[in-house]
Amino acid sequence: MSNKVNKPIKGRVASALAASIVTLSLSAQAPSPRPNLVVGVMIDGLSMEYLQLLQGYLGDGGFKRLMNNGVTITDLDYGTTVDAPTATAIAFTGAVPAVNGIGSSQVYDSESRLTRPVFYDPSTLGNFTDETVSPNALLVSTIGDELRIDTGGLGYVYALSPDQATALILGGHAGNSACWINDVTGNWATTTFYHDTPRMVAARNRMQPLSVRLDTISWSNCMAIDRYPDLPSYKKAYPMRNTFLRKDPNRYKAFKTSAPVNTEVTNLAAEYIKSMSLGTRDAMDMINVAYTVQPYDYTSDADGRLEQMDLYLQLDRDLARLFSAIDAGPGMNRTMVFVAGTPRRTRSRRDDEKWSIPHGEFSPRRAMALLNVYLIAKHGNGDWINGYHDRQIFLNHDLIKRNNLDEADVRTDVAQFLTRMAGVTEAYTLDDIINLKAGVNPQAVRNNTVIEKAGDVFITVAPGWQITDQGTDFTLPMVERSGVTTSPAFILSPNVKSTIITTPVDARTLAPTVAGILRIRSPNGAALPALKL
Repeated sequence: MSNKVNKPIKGRVASALAASIVTLSLSAQAPSPRPNLVVGVMIDGLSMEYLQLLQGYLGDGGFKRLMNNGVTITDLDYGTTVDAPTATAIAFTGAVPAVNGIGSSQVYDSESRLTRPVFYDPSTLGNFTDETVSPNALLVSTIGDELRIDTGGLGYVYALSPDQATALILGGHAGNSACWINDVTGNWATTTFYHDTPRMVAARNRMQPLSVRLDTISWSNCMAIDRYPDLPSYKKAYPMRNTFLRKDPNRYKAFKTSAPVNTEVTNLAAEYIKSMSLGTRDAMDMINVAYTVQPYDYTSDADGRLEQMDLYLQLDRDLARLFSAIDAGPGMNRTMVFVAGTPRRTRSRRDDEKWSIPHGEFSPRRAMALLNVYLIAKHGNGDWINGYHDRQIFLNHDLIKRNNLDEADVRTDVAQFLTRMAGVTEAYTLDDIINLKAGVNPQAVRNNTVIEKAGDVFITVAPGWQITDQGTDFTLPMVERSGVTTSPAFILSPNVKSTIITTPVDARTLAPTVAGILRIRSPNGAALPALKL
């Protein structure tokens, strides 16, 4: 009797268990909601060593929030030393400069024999600037482009940066707008390539122009000077105070590399998030911002450690304010934040003469003159050298062809001549780069060279030597130093576990990783797989 009763009960229990297992399995497979807001942050010159040095001085809401709750990549590797726009293009496209087209912020125009912005585009007009630029030199799509395509244009993509080139990369081709600070007027500027200039930008230029405010802005140390670690005693005797007075012709350029510019960017970004309700609409929105912690070159002496540390501490506060604006808007539980640094630049201020550090001066103008005399003696009269830009020699290809010379042979001859000059430690040709015979990491050199815009011969100047004749704005000489190719990165997103990755990560993986978390297509130039987080 009991057996007859138990059999149906056992069957019902088994059926219920099976149904529960199926339900749990389906629940586990259900994808988590996509973020409503994406915040991309590029920090020029970010160093993990400085973050570790200052960790005890950081607040809980900025860098610590990223490190404690998100993915920390200690070494995002860009392959070679690159400038901020180049690194930003790699991070946002997942493609190297040889593919994405951006190898530096400035390129040399052989016809005019002048340098010009890489994004120069005379077919456009400037808004609040006379600069004529567009992102058309960027040859592939960005994360922001793919987000706009995925949302059918309903998602907003905005970009803010002190720097013009970085702003255009952050805005991409399909973004709503990209704004930067003009070097001459201090206006927040954009280009007619974009059809959406947020009213906050126009209002800021009209009601609160930086040209008026900058006289009252100063940069002082944000905590007691004796609390900064590793400062020599003589640096603790005088508090820091940097001003941007009207009589200084470089005041906007100085401001754009100071801590107050990060505050300016944060103020406007927070206003974007609030006024445009970013991340609270049906479509996924994106705002990309750029900051700087590069060494500040407008100090009164070569030791800029106080300014350097203060840049990090004040940026930490600005990041906390940016995250608070997100908390007050869509909420961090509906937001993905990714932060990537760019490598610290290799040039620095010259040490005082009293330290007797070996140094010298390399003059590109003198090098070109000597080189031209050498080629005249060997091949006949003519202007054999077209120009010099960013450690690259550009040859006169028309003259080489008229004399029936082989371009590769002339390049090799020029490289050999340059290596005999004082201050030149290495010279390699464009052919060496193409054939993977240049530098310590030939593949990385090839990846980060845009062949169509490159010079014929590349030189490496000795550490400690100053490159003169470059029209620099700095009144004190800048010298060469060996530099790093990596910078940290962070990803903070719902349902992505906190972890630390200490092995070097190719910078090209950042874009497909972000795209994977957002469940959108990777940029069309991204060839590497996403990180498994």
